[in-house]
Amino acid sequence: MQELIQKASILMEALPYIRKFFGKTVVIKFGGSAMRDDPQNGEFARDVVMLDTIGLNPVVVHGGGPQIGRMLEIMGIPSKFHNGMRITDEQTMDVVEMVLSGDINKDIVSLINRGGGKAVGLSGKDGGLIKAKRLPQEKVTVGSQASVVDYGRVGVVSEVDASVLRTLDQGRFIPVIAPVGVDENGESLNINADLAAGGIAAALQAEKLVLLTDVEGIKDKDGKLISSLNATEARRLIKEGVIQGGMIPKVECALAAISQGVKSAHIIDGRVEHALLLEIFTDQGVGTVIS
Repeated sequence: MQELIQKASILMEALPYIRKFFGKTVVIKFGGSAMRDDPQNGEFARDVVMLDTIGLNPVVVHGGGPQIGRMLEIMGIPSKFHNGMRITDEQTMDVVEMVLSGDINKDIVSLINRGGGKAVGLSGKDGGLIKAKRLPQEKVTVGSQASVVDYGRVGVVSEVDASVLRTLDQGRFIPVIAPVGVDENGESLNINADLAAGGIAAALQAEKLVLLTDVEGIKDKDGKLISSLNATEARRLIKEGVIQGGMIPKVECALAAISQGVKSAHIIDGRVEHALLLEIFTDQGVGTVIS
């Protein structure tokens, strides 16, 4: 009986959040580093279906860096990075698009549909969703040697036309988006999934942007998880070096989204079972929220 009472208590804790976020849009970035083989991906899909069933409007944007790396290795194509970004030549871009749009995207769509949802797979090229421009070349000096880094077909978001997503929402479909954009010449560009999710969240004026990754969230100088902070505090922690490494672009993505009208951004550990539901529908949450 006590176990049943506890389950009822959990439902009652979630009730005010269900009411508060009913009809609101939540953009979820499902990172390549957070993706694990079934059953974890299946659990993520069921959590997304739960959000949709109780009246939220989930939009999924996925990454796939590790999966792209594995496919490039199989094909004998070397992976090259600079400042954490994959240098993407023509051959690499073909693999990126194949893995993101043709493999991972359809797998997530299938998982959501098997879980009872109605998912539709897209890339940023569909319906002119994500317009992008090439990342400019970068001058690099090592000692007395100067060189130029050409990122190739790597893009940054220049414009998001969310009309196709609003149309899907009217039909109660769940969009699943691969972060491949298109430039003014119609060429495909490889876009960082965090940046794509942030741009889409801003265009939709989403209630929440949730970045699922493979770390707990933002930690203080003593390694303790920070459950919440505001934009000013986040910028201070970056300046002080408390937020560092790969967390910096995630926090900057969150801050950019908030500055453009997104109500809050969350960085959570996607490896935790039901992390998405725990973050949105419990008092304490499981990661870091920036507002």
